[in-house]
Amino acid sequence: MSNLFENYYKMADGTIKQVNPFTGTEVWTVPGRGNKPISNTIPKTSKKIKKQSPEAYCNFCEQTYLNTPPEKARMVKMNGKFVTLKGVKAENLFDTVAEFRRIPNLFEIVTYDYWVKNYSYQLSKESLQHKNEYLSSSEGVEHIVNILNLKLKISGFSDSQINSISLEEKLKMADAFFGGAHELIVSKRHYIEGAEYDVELCSSGELTPEEHYRYFLFTIEAMKDIFSGNRYIRYISVFQNWLANAGASFDHLHKQLVAIDEWGVAIEQELELYRANKNIYNEKAVNFASYHNLVFAENDYAIAFVEVGHRYPSIAIYSKSKNAMPTDHTRAEIRGVSDIVHACHAAMGSQIPCNEEWYYSPFDAQENIPWHILIKWRTNNPAGFEGGTKIYVNPISPEHLRDKMVPRLFELKNKKKIETFPIAFECPCKANCLNYIDGSK
Repeated sequence: MSNLFENYYKMADGTIKQVNPFTGTEVWTVPGRGNKPISNTIPKTSKKIKKQSPEAYCNFCEQTYLNTPPEKARMVKMNGKFVTLKGVKAENLFDTVAEFRRIPNLFEIVTYDYWVKNYSYQLSKESLQHKNEYLSSSEGVEHIVNILNLKLKISGFSDSQINSISLEEKLKMADAFFGGAHELIVSKRHYIEGAEYDVELCSSGELTPEEHYRYFLFTIEAMKDIFSGNRYIRYISVFQNWLANAGASFDHLHKQLVAIDEWGVAIEQELELYRANKNIYNEKAVNFASYHNLVFAENDYAIAFVEVGHRYPSIAIYSKSKNAMPTDHTRAEIRGVSDIVHACHAAMGSQIPCNEEWYYSPFDAQENIPWHILIKWRTNNPAGFEGGTKIYVNPISPEHLRDKMVPRLFELKNKKKIETFPIAFECPCKANCLNYIDGSK
């Protein structure tokens, strides 16, 4: 793209041309598209649901705990406080109601075998103890065998092939449930309280600010455990796919954590940019957004704005902390980031498919990338024009996306459904407000 346009340029006809400063992605927004307001009304196509208590609408629901692999931890409410229980046994799964569950992914992206065969990885002492304790009861053995049989059946094994595998072999296969590094953080509810229609799903924005903070905190605690249990891990990809159009297998709120043995292209590219200009996240992200009036929410710990140059309408939330990793953030800092992210999801509503992606500095990098989260609306599909030109058409301009969010945030703020913090023109938008450069590794 010509230097004439720089990163953000509006043509005479209203076409907006953008280049993302971190990825180089070129995006055009053509006028007349994407003007539909955010709607949280019940569509005419929605269907009535048959109410269930406890819920059993999918394998992540409260009544179907035994349909997932053995959980590594759960967060419950006891005497009004959130408490984490680790290694709950099969026979005790229904003794408490989990607000959030941490479970292995039945079909891992990076498998347990990957770590074993490439690095000679072995179960940690803690993981082996968890496995032995889980298998100490007949209920635990039965649960694991049932889950493994299900996995094999879905993978194409016949009943005779499954039955020919010995119990000893199956229990060895179960090592993946205790030492794998692809996990899910599953929220309690499938639908909101009092739901009548199938679109009234419990999204991130339907949680209370406190529940959402606990969701974040529980996810970050899982990150710490995964890192500590496998020394070959260099990065953990954290993301949330909401609704089928965004890649979700279940319309039930959950995050995914996938450990990998490299940083990934996106992080490596950002590290190169950091080395060339340590202040790039202030200059090209926050300051740029402020100068173009794209900042729409801010508190003492985080700031939210529309980030330019994405093929999908994208919101960015940056932590102001000097700490580069979520696992190094204080609880107050985590709460601050969580409150802004929660408010963004609440303003969007539950009917927009989206990806929530976490970015942060790898623990074995010398550089400090500020923890930031992108929420990408999966409301448009790239077509032939994009494939041939590598110019992507985003139907919603940065200004229109901002203008969709701001009224909803004020509405939710007035209804006390989100935490109170400055919105839009109320935001201080102090230059260079990100403090990551002052951090140490």
